Amino acid sequence: MRVLLVEDDPSIAGALCEGLPRYGFAVDHVTTGAEALAGFGAAELVLLDLGLPDADGIDICRRIRAVSEVPLIIITARSDEIERVVGLELGADDYVSKPFGLRELVARMRAVTRRTAPRSAGEPEPPPAVATQQLGSLRLDRAARRAFVADAEISLTPKEFDLLSLLAATPGVVHTREQLIEEVWDSNWFGSTRTLDVHVGALRKKLADAVEVNTVRGVGFRLDPVAR
Repeated sequence: MRVLLVEDDPSIAGALCEGLPRYGFAVDHVTTGAEALAGFGAAELVLLDLGLPDADGIDICRRIRAVSEVPLIIITARSDEIERVVGLELGADDYVSKPFGLRELVARMRAVTRRTAPRSAGEPEPPPAVATQQLGSLRLDRAARRAFVADAEISLTPKEFDLLSLLAATPGVVHTREQLIEEVWDSNWFGSTRTLDVHVGALRKKLADAVEVNTVRGVGFRLDPVAR
């Protein structure tokens, strides 16, 4: 996949130009908004820094999105939530705050390209998750975003519910850490992978003996019904 990297910080650009090809990405690097507008047409994905020397990246994002649906991820050191929201509302597919790890960025790039890739003719839609699901004493109501153990509702945060819903959709199947982060946190996640461990730990406490969230060392997590 050909990526247009719009970044004027030589240390970040150098690391990405060196690291991304190891994951199968061909990188074209430019440092200005003008070069970005001239070169995005050949790209299959754009990584766009907001702090450019000749233009505001938000404006470059707007101008690219006005004429193209190319997947676009904003990368920036800015922490202003308003600018993040504006970038997403203007059509950016994701937003990554500096500093970030290469593996995190690659996971975001792959997630964005999966979401934006056109479905092949005749390719079926993925089956929806079951709206109401019973696993032993655990009952999930996905439409109402509620979870019950032995008919008593348990209090879950939005991300805890999303994580539980994803694991429960395919009980016994191992989900990699990367898959869980991409599916549950997606464009709203800017932290370390420890976030996933914290949420798994919270689920284990709240689910008690209803189901087990088992660690598969070096891979990820699997949800198993409790044998009675």
